[in-house]
Order: sequence, then C-alpha cells, then structure tokens
Amino acid sequence: MSTFQIDFSSARKRRIIGIDLGTTNSLAAFMDLTGPEIIPGADGSRMAPSIVSLASDGSFVVGEAARRLLIDAPERTVYSVKRLMGRGREDVAEELKLFPFRIAEGSEQVIRLALGDRLFTPPEISAQILKELKRRAEQHLGEEITQAVITVPAYFNDAQRQATRDAGRIAGLEVLRLVNEPTAASLAYGLDKRREGIVAVYDLGGGTFDISILRLHEGIFEVLSTNGDTHLGGDDIDNRLLAIALEDIASEWGEDLSYNGEAVQTIRQAVIRAKEELSFQPATVIDVEYRGRRYQRELKRELFENLIRDIVDRTLGPCRQAMRDAGLEPEQIDEVVLVGGSTRIPLVRRAVEALFQSKPHSELNPDEVVALGAAVQAAILAGDVQDKLLLDVTPLSLGIETMGGVVSRLIHRNSTIPASATEVFTTSVDGQRNVLIHVVQGERELVKDCRSLARFDLKDIEPMPAGMARIEVRFLIDANGILNVTARDLRSGKEQSIEVKPSYGLTEEQVEAMIRESYEKAEEDLNERQAREARVEADNILAAVEKARVSDAWLDLTEEERAAVDAAINELQVVYHSSDHRLIRDRIEKLDAATRRLAENLMNTAVRQALKGARIEQEKTGNDVERF
Repeated sequence: MSTFQIDFSSARKRRIIGIDLGTTNSLAAFMDLTGPEIIPGADGSRMAPSIVSLASDGSFVVGEAARRLLIDAPERTVYSVKRLMGRGREDVAEELKLFPFRIAEGSEQVIRLALGDRLFTPPEISAQILKELKRRAEQHLGEEITQAVITVPAYFNDAQRQATRDAGRIAGLEVLRLVNEPTAASLAYGLDKRREGIVAVYDLGGGTFDISILRLHEGIFEVLSTNGDTHLGGDDIDNRLLAIALEDIASEWGEDLSYNGEAVQTIRQAVIRAKEELSFQPATVIDVEYRGRRYQRELKRELFENLIRDIVDRTLGPCRQAMRDAGLEPEQIDEVVLVGGSTRIPLVRRAVEALFQSKPHSELNPDEVVALGAAVQAAILAGDVQDKLLLDVTPLSLGIETMGGVVSRLIHRNSTIPASATEVFTTSVDGQRNVLIHVVQGERELVKDCRSLARFDLKDIEPMPAGMARIEVRFLIDANGILNVTARDLRSGKEQSIEVKPSYGLTEEQVEAMIRESYEKAEEDLNERQAREARVEADNILAAVEKARVSDAWLDLTEEERAAVDAAINELQVVYHSSDHRLIRDRIEKLDAATRRLAENLMNTAVRQALKGARIEQEKTGNDVERF
C-alpha cells in the first residue's frame, strides 16, 4: 500500500503564539497556565489597528499611531490590506475605488502599493503588522518569538493563504499553521470536545461579515459552507451614526464639517463610544467637543436599533444561503458562536438567536475569541495541550491524473487538515468499464513531474458513451494525516477506495525543493499543460468527425463542404504536436466551423429517426386497439 508522511513531531520545546491577522484589528495571544491570554501592548491596548503608514523618514508606523496619520497622510497610509492579500488588480477592482492609497502600474498579477516613491506588496505591509505583534509578544513574555499560528478566513484560497505565510516569513516568523478563523473560534470555546455536531460561526467585524457552517465529526472540523459580505460590518453602523451627527451639527452650528478630516475623526470616535455604551445600557449621549464648541445628543437603544435594523438584516441573508448550501435547516444547527466586536449589540444577538433558534455563545470577548483559539492551536503544536484536536496543513498539493497526463488538484498545498475535497470526472472511451485512479502529490502541472502515491481501479462501472459517465472522486485527510481516496460511479453506485497512511517519506528539504522547482518552471509547466489539454480537445473533435463520416449526415454535405472538413482536419493534424496551445486551438475552431453543417445534419437525422420511431409506435398502438 502506498504511503505518505506528515511530520507532527517537535524537536524542542518552544513558545508559539497565536495571531488573529484581521481586516480592521489584529491581536496576538499565548497559552498561560490557566488558559489562552491576549498579549497587550505597552500602553495596555489589547488590539492593534491593522493600519500601516510610511513616515516621512521612510520608517513604518503601525497601529493606533498609523490610524492618526489617516487624516494627515492618507496617500501614505494603508488599511484593510487583508482584502488585497494574494489577489490581482481585477480581483479587487471594486475595493480599490474605496482606498485613498495608490496601486502602482503593472499590478495585474501581483498588487504593488505606492506609498510615496516606494512600492510594497500586500504581504510586505501585513508583515509590518505581524512585526508589531511579534514585538509586543517579546516584550510581554521576555523571550524571542520566532514561531506562530495565524488565522485566515475559511474562504481564503491557496494564493491568499500563501501570501499570509509570506507575510509571516518577512516578519521573521515561522508560520507553523494557518487555521481557519471559524475553527479557531470553535477551539476557543472547546467545541472540539463534542464528538458530533453542526456549528455556525457568525462573524461581524468592523469591515466584513462572514458566516461559516462547520460539521464536527469524531473531533474533526469540516467547513460545509461559507458566505458573507466583504463590505458589511460595524463600520456601516458607525457611518450611519456619523451621518446623523454631522447633519445635526450642520443644523445647530450652521457649519458643514463633513469635509473636515480632523472634525470627522473626532465625531467618529464619539459615535463609536456611544454605540459601545448602548450594548450595555439603555441610553447614552453622543458628546463631541471640537474647537471650543460642544454637540450633545441623547440616544436611546430603541432608536439606535431602529436606525441599524436594516444593516443587521443584511447579515441574515448570507446566513440563510450558507444553510441552504450546506443542506441544513436552522433546527439542525447545534452550536452558534459569535465573533467580532459588533456582535455585542443586543439587536444582533437577538437576530442571530431568532434565525438559528439557539442561544449563541458569547461568553468570550468576541473581538478576541479568534486569537484565543489560535493560541490554543499554538499550544497543541508546542505540546502544552494534550487533549485537543491537532490540526495541520498539507505540505504539498494532492490530486489525480486526468486525460493528457495532467494533474487535477483536489487538495491544495497549505490546506488546513482535516480536509476534504470532491470532484466529478467522466470517461474518455465509449463503453469504458474500468477507470484507473492515479493519486499524485506535488506542485507541477504534469503527472510525470509529480510524485506518485497510489493507483487503484474502479471496476465494473456502467458502460456508457464517452463523457456520459459520472465518477465522483473524494479526498479526505483526517486529523492523523491519513488520506482516504474514494471513487464512486454515481449511476451504478460501485465504489472503490484506498487508504494512504501517514508517511510522506519526504524531508523538509525535499518539500522545499519541489516547491522551488514549481516556481522556477511555472511558465514552462503551464504552457505544456495548456498544449496537452488542447490536444485532448483535438482528439475529441477528431474522433467525433471520424464517427460522423460513416453516417448519412456526411453524405448530405456538398463536395465543397466535405473538402473543407478534410482540409480543416489536415490543418489540425499538422499542428497537433505543436507546443503552442493557441495554434492548436485556432485549428480546432476552424474545424469546428467547417463541421457546423455536418453537426446540423446529424441533429436533423436524429430528430427524424426519433419521430419515425414515434409514428411506428403509434401505428402499433392503433392496430392493437382495432383488434380489441
């Protein structure tokens, strides 16, 4: 039986911190003797705003000090950089409209932010936030910190996860694990102690809203669905109150302060304080003092809730969609966890409880719960916690071989385990009864350049025309690093599986070499993959045309039309072995155009035969009726 290895061992005892690298605020935590604890800054602040500014002397300013520079130097200050991690210009076109900082030319694939006359990638900016958290931890704990667990949204793709790892490396941190934020929140509440259950994690932060549905099975968390809104959060509530205050002040003072950055920032802080106070008391006062003038307005919780009800309601739509995607009803949700500072608002908690028909967990500080969960994961890796689920990541991608000798990846490198992925494939030959499943590991595009892990046959599938069969392949890596691959014919139900036990047999140096080689040969591999996929497409159309040449539909073509098809076939065959996939696809399109009339004839013939069969059946039925 083929095997592969994930190394869970730790050679020496070391301190590992947990980090919540957030869109609005970031935190670090560690495991104390009594449990996970947040690491405070020198001023006692527990959260660091995720804001980075480039000072005039070329140094970086991070956190609260950088927030103040948003007013004076917005073009040199970056916030919400998490939205840009691992993405290209097209991916974030809408977000870029909202940012004051400039994106440099040539940022189509990798975004570069222009701060003054210097360019920085999003991981370099995020690294400054991580450096600040690292500095806090070293000051608080009195020791050097070199390793961390960092949380990421469940929907982060491989590129975004890798960008997060890169940020850690730049900051001088070895990122031992990337943990999904909803999983971290669940760990903080100890929900992994349940053997079974469905957990909903409702995360309403400052700038984003996320909902994740997790299944807990045998202590393993599996993400069933995610949804949300990347432009919905506590900032919308702040802006609603800010607009009201500015309108009042304009009426009372006869002065529009909406274009005065310093004034807006002062008023914003006042409305945020009022919002926070209304989470714990029935009424408060918005109190603003600016340049010798004072604005005060009493605000009761009832009015506050009426003002923001539509914002809260906007979070419920994604929740319902996430449940639909997971195939669940509200009563099937066993636990609900609240994450994000905005979930302190009583209206939010009531809305969540009403939707999920369950009282949500809110015992822990919702701003801190993800960082606390990251600290739990860090303690697991350090060997300080023995009775909790051990999560890890896949060091290399896992997939199967498909037509043309190319790799179809199911589980990507750096995916948090436990992990699962399912895809549906089909056959390439008419009447095919057996399918070979070849499991491979690596980052290259072609099977020949990856490592073979296992092969097995799915036998006695239902014979069907090529492309009609449906073969479901499922990869599942459990908490012990054991990979189970299952292939099932969806029509007949025939199933075959293989277990690939935990033994990669690769050293860390070999893994690094494979990753490095995948970067070095990325362009070459992609070109070869595209050429092979084009040849597979050419094979399919050539086989279809050859089959059609012996039909009546071929005879219905004119001499000129048949000659055009033959010429197009010859042109395709001439370039078939070319390494230029664009050239092959160009000839495929020409053959497709030349055979358009042939395809129409085939369709007409099929329709005539179907109608003829129907008339014969009607005649038989009529004769039977007459005999009665």
